[in-house]
Amino acid sequence: MEIRPEFKEIKTFDEFIKYYWYKEELQKICMELGIDHSGSKGDLNHNIEAYFNGQIIKKVKRVSVKKKDVELTLDTKLLESGFAMRNEYREFFGKQVGVKNFKFTADMAAAIKKVRQEKNKDFTVRDLIDVYYGKSDYAKYDSSACQWNKFLKAFCQDERNNVYKDKLKAAAALWKQVRLSTLDKVYDYSMVDIYRDVLEEFRIME
Repeated sequence: MEIRPEFKEIKTFDEFIKYYWYKEELQKICMELGIDHSGSKGDLNHNIEAYFNGQIIKKVKRVSVKKKDVELTLDTKLLESGFAMRNEYREFFGKQVGVKNFKFTADMAAAIKKVRQEKNKDFTVRDLIDVYYGKSDYAKYDSSACQWNKFLKAFCQDERNNVYKDKLKAAAALWKQVRLSTLDKVYDYSMVDIYRDVLEEFRIME
């Protein structure tokens, strides 16, 4: 089984994404490369991909936008309104979509972040509602950070793993091997077979 090499030994982005990297590891890599090390895992991966393509992405200073007393309508521009995910905005969106206790979705948060980063002055409240309904793919939440949680849940739900006395520790030991390998980072019982020797210490003694 191929083990994850040191970053300095990796020559292409395609090789890089074969392996799982924690956010802290990505931030450290970006810092060592002298590129922007802020943002989500998706942002960090994007910056590293750009580095492999010969583009250096430096940290951009945020320019604060003065809030204006703008009446919210469907055509209100997000940047001009000084939009924030606060109660008054939740109430407005709740009325628009007919949801009493409205909550912004992860994709909406990703869209708002993208609007600010790109200084998109044309993006409106209507556009954000389209994101809510799934009519727009302007921005998507980076779910890669949830890989471990999904892996753990799938491992624990697999009844064949009831032979392990501490499923959390067993899953963590297995995940450690998987994340450093080129295997898909989605749980499959075949992984248990591959790393059965690693999991042996967690088995319930008969």
